[in-house]
Amino acid sequence: MAVFLHTRVRVSNLDDSINWYCDHLGFKVKSRSDKSPAGNQIVHLELPGNAHTLELTYSPDYDLQVQEDLMHFAIGVPDLVEFCDVLEKAGLEIWPDEWKKQFTSGGMKMAFITDPDGYEVELLERKDAAGDQLDVLKES
Repeated sequence: MAVFLHTRVRVSNLDDSINWYCDHLGFKVKSRSDKSPAGNQIVHLELPGNAHTLELTYSPDYDLQVQEDLMHFAIGVPDLVEFCDVLEKAGLEIWPDEWKKQFTSGGMKMAFITDPDGYEVELLERKDAAGDQLDVLKES
């Protein structure tokens, strides 16, 4: 059986992206290469407890232009309101506007944030998500 290993996204500033994903979403640096065979700088980030990694790729000669609403990836958190409150206190914009009001009618709890390059990150409430992710964010 095949195994889903990683997802690559190009970034405009490697250190800014590393800091954003680690500080706001609880990722950790798993590996870093300053020069791949193609000449890129590559960092693999992992969320503790997950095998799939996020590969951030930077090349100074690549003109990054992230199209709006082209792609996104999703992260599950145990308590979406509490998680987003921490992100808002850190200065991140949660969208859509008035995202908390949509939870009063029931259904899936979800919200979005946007990384420094314009990639959308969907946040989904999942009771099976690890609760220690929020603890890590509160400590930073």
